[in-house]
Amino acid sequence: METTQKDELSSFLSVLPPVDFCCVYGSTLHPNNQDKSKMVDYILGVSDPIKWHSANLKMNSDHYASWMVHLGGARLITNVADKVGVGVHFNPFVNWNDRKLKYGVVRMHDLVQDILDWKRFYLSGRLQKPVHMLVDNLDIEDVNSVNKRAAISAALLLLPSKFTEEDLYAKICSLSYMGDLRMFFAEDTNKVNKIVKGQFDLFQSMYKPFLEECETKNLLRFSSAEASHTKLVQDSSLSATRSLVSSLPASVRSQMGKSLGEKKFVSETGINSDLSDPIAGNGFIIIDF
Repeated sequence: METTQKDELSSFLSVLPPVDFCCVYGSTLHPNNQDKSKMVDYILGVSDPIKWHSANLKMNSDHYASWMVHLGGARLITNVADKVGVGVHFNPFVNWNDRKLKYGVVRMHDLVQDILDWKRFYLSGRLQKPVHMLVDNLDIEDVNSVNKRAAISAALLLLPSKFTEEDLYAKICSLSYMGDLRMFFAEDTNKVNKIVKGQFDLFQSMYKPFLEECETKNLLRFSSAEASHTKLVQDSSLSATRSLVSSLPASVRSQMGKSLGEKKFVSETGINSDLSDPIAGNGFIIIDF
């Protein structure tokens, strides 16, 4: 991202209370995107959402839905995000400097936990796709390396033995949409392919170190190099599978183990108790063997 564009995006933070983390995502990151009519999407991480929203209500009450402001203020805003939503409060219709903005506010502790354990698999899924960090006081970029490594492992477990580099990024991108009804109704069902094709270079630079790591461990190899159609072959042996599974969050491994145990029980007894699929924690990732 060019310095002028970064400065322009960062300037919005000057009208908000201080944050510990900020990233932008979406079409803003597309190369050569000069369309200022496109919405700019922000994720803001703060230590105490109630205090932050209290301060922001004094500075920018027009960013919030009026019923939230009048009925409960900062405490209601935070409680709704925590108990009804995914821990993130969004102000979706903000106009600033002739730009349309949307920003989500999350507690830093919740952000880190979701990155590491995929409990809600919302922000962790977002950070598996290209973002540009504007503020990173607590080194979330480093913490997110665990998330990206897990994303590659999950994608490889879901892919066949031979696939293209574009297939890999599409699978990573699709992880956070699995089980999301928006992909069948409200959202463009071709969204994943559009994201990958529009940001292929960003995906490539984002995951290059992890692909090299997998190659060093002999988990995969590049069979040919041809732009986005670079072909890869992965080791499908049991030892390779175990290595990939070991990179997944503990909660995902636990769900997989539970489901595999249930399947063994069904196969041995013939009793089908209508148990769930091996879903990682929240219904977004389905990993089966």
